Amino acid sequence: MKQNKPMELSYYRLSLLSFLKESHPTLAIDDDFIKNRADEAAEAYAEAIRDGLSHTEAEELANLTLFRGLLFSRHDMIVHVLWNEFADIISQSEAADYAKKLLPECETVFSQYILFDEFMYSPEYNSLYTELTGCIDLWLEENEL
Repeated sequence: MKQNKPMELSYYRLSLLSFLKESHPTLAIDDDFIKNRADEAAEAYAEAIRDGLSHTEAEELANLTLFRGLLFSRHDMIVHVLWNEFADIISQSEAADYAKKLLPECETVFSQYILFDEFMYSPEYNSLYTELTGCIDLWLEENEL
């Protein structure tokens, strides 16, 4: 009988898991993704050291690998909208839980945009923010909050 062993948590796995729990909760349960990405980051670090880069430079490269494609978070954006636009209804301590519920509801809004790590600095960010605010407002009304 094969036993399920808990995933060994390296520095990079712990860093990624902590980040995912906060900003991408749906990915925080994807052990394969976490393992593969952490292994890539560790390899990037080791390769950079072999190439003569400093510890700091190697760590920067490893972090770029570890967090590639994850810097913009749909979950975090919903939390941000809740904090700024609906603080009278939803407290900051409740916002993350509501964001998990709202994420599937807001997917059609997100799907209209090409999202990338630096999206928050793009001209489209404000449009997305406005559309999400409307979507969330409708959801809150439908759910009598």
